[in-house]
Amino acid sequence: MLITDDTTMNTTTTRRSYSLPRGVRLSLIGASAAFVAGCASVPNPNPQDPWESMNRGIYAFNENVDGALIKPIAEGYKALTPQPVRTCVGNIFNNLGDAWSAVNSFLQGEHIDFFNTLGRVLFNSTMGLGGCIDVATMNGSQRIPNDFGVTLGVWGIKSGPYVVLPFFGPSTVRDGVARGTSFLEGFSSTGPIMAIKDVPVRNSIMGLWALDARAGVLDAEKLVNDIALDRYSFIRDAYLQRRHALVQVRRTGGDTSQDLPDYSDADE
Repeated sequence: MLITDDTTMNTTTTRRSYSLPRGVRLSLIGASAAFVAGCASVPNPNPQDPWESMNRGIYAFNENVDGALIKPIAEGYKALTPQPVRTCVGNIFNNLGDAWSAVNSFLQGEHIDFFNTLGRVLFNSTMGLGGCIDVATMNGSQRIPNDFGVTLGVWGIKSGPYVVLPFFGPSTVRDGVARGTSFLEGFSSTGPIMAIKDVPVRNSIMGLWALDARAGVLDAEKLVNDIALDRYSFIRDAYLQRRHALVQVRRTGGDTSQDLPDYSDADE
């Protein structure tokens, strides 16, 4: 951006140039280079990942953006914010997610899961001070992870190829469509936040939601770094296996509260 100040009393022209900070520019250049490098063709791609070359490029881009901006902020948030405060924030957002899970259980015809999850939301929203305290779990009620992508799977829609979304990470064609549709229609775990009319307040809460989600997987990320020879393949396979299991356990009528661990922070 170039701003020129001209005055009739002085023939000297003052020019001020404004640009992004050097660190941010270098990060964006590095992310772009990683994206281009990752787009090189991959021999014998995984049948579930026919777009692997493109996906690896987007994955590299996401990693660079995360490492330069998002992860440092999340680490600072975790280091500076007391654990009870972070737990309260996480519980409130989980409570919003449970409300969306209840809707999807209803759409899937899982009425027991619907009433159990709805009960969690009402219990935590009242006795748990708006969800700050997870009193439902303290009393033996387990979270039942659910979303519209799982609902589409239960309805018989195939997952389609694996795809890495810019900024959002691992997905499939089905899950990507479900995520976009839910967000645009306002029916998602962040729907109540998006309904807030005050834009600065809404954006601040959305930023806190994203920050809490990123901080919540910092420890899991360290574990992946320790055991994975290829982080991309590890994350892809873990994501596909879990999404398949989430759909299958509902098709077969399994106990959704016990058979699957809760990795909602990583998927939502």
